[in-house]
Amino acid sequence: MSAWTGPVKDPSYDPSCTFCRVVAGELDAPIVYDDADTIGFLDHRPVFKGHVLVVPRAHVVTLPDLASDRLGPYFAVVQRVARALPEVLGAQGTWVAENNVVSQSVPHLHVHVVPRTKGDGLRGFFWPRTKYAAGEADAYAGRIRAALAS
Repeated sequence: MSAWTGPVKDPSYDPSCTFCRVVAGELDAPIVYDDADTIGFLDHRPVFKGHVLVVPRAHVVTLPDLASDRLGPYFAVVQRVARALPEVLGAQGTWVAENNVVSQSVPHLHVHVVPRTKGDGLRGFFWPRTKYAAGEADAYAGRIRAALAS
């Protein structure tokens, strides 16, 4: 991970955007990755525990809006998270997904990296959601963050 000094409001900050508010440190989220351009945090309504959202710090609504020179570094973070989750969580793989406008619950580019195990019950595009017990999200985030830091 690159050195990062904490939340800074990007010039593209949109106060009505939930993810911009997470990036700016205005909303709490269990952070698993952060650098100057990208942040990763646990989804508050995960498909499975350990479900990470990878988000550019700049307010970019959809993948086509992401500057082409940011595409490689952004997806390098997605790849890193996808590599770490099986090892950290004992999953067999991951599901990586991204929506543009349709089914995009927050209008800020985000890629879902979801830990998967054979027989986990996920079928097609039905996204069942679960919840973390008190303190559980922070424990998951800590494990993932430690793996990504090494």
